[in-house]
Amino acid sequence: MSLPHAILTALLEQPGSGAELARRFDKSFGFFWPATHQQIYRELGRLEEDGMIRSTGRDSSRGRAKDYEVLSEGCRELQRWTAEQQDPRPVREALMIRLRAASVLGDPSIADELERHLQLHRGQLATYQQLDERGDWGRGNELQRAVLTAGIMFEEAWIAWAEQTLDAL
Repeated sequence: MSLPHAILTALLEQPGSGAELARRFDKSFGFFWPATHQQIYRELGRLEEDGMIRSTGRDSSRGRAKDYEVLSEGCRELQRWTAEQQDPRPVREALMIRLRAASVLGDPSIADELERHLQLHRGQLATYQQLDERGDWGRGNELQRAVLTAGIMFEEAWIAWAEQTLDAL
């Protein structure tokens, strides 16, 4: 996945300013594809240069703001990218290497770090569950809910694994 495609998707869901997009990104897309606000603004500029989005100026409380909307070229690119095949990405998690290192060193002090990760994953699960409870999951939102459900299932599996690993330590 790439940031431009996430931005195109977000703007198709709801056009808006860069600041609005960055805020929405932090509350949804960022759970699965994190990006800084600077990266988002830089990509908005590239997408506009490439003719995939258009900005329109409007007056706001902070001066002149730009609203962005997706053009037909952006829709075509998103359709092309959505239809592409892509293999699953391998897991790249430093904690797994730390656990292996602790094993060879005979050092169980990794438990504190594993416990910290466990608490972070519990917090993320609670966030996803709150989003699920507040969501309007009527007709047409099935795929959005499927993404959230994947996040919930991932966190539940990670928590179960971490608890089992802590018990083994």
